[in-house]
Amino acid sequence: MEDKILAILGNVKDELLTYTGLNMVDDGIVNSLDLIMIISELEEAFDIEIDAEEVTEENFGNKDCVVALIKKLAEKNLF
Repeated sequence: MEDKILAILGNVKDELLTYTGLNMVDDGIVNSLDLIMIISELEEAFDIEIDAEEVTEENFGNKDCVVALIKKLAEKNLF
């Protein structure tokens, strides 16, 4: 699952795979359109819905945050 998430992030922007900061939007790694692409591709790939209130720095700060969010949502989707 993690490899698939990282592949999606890398397809949007290679820098996401090496970025280790805490806020990829504020640091200029991604813009709002990139974020929309990431969310859309993750929702489609994992058959999940990412609500607007989940689009936070804690969930989309860096690749590790995104992986944790998707794992949580995918697990919740199983039950």
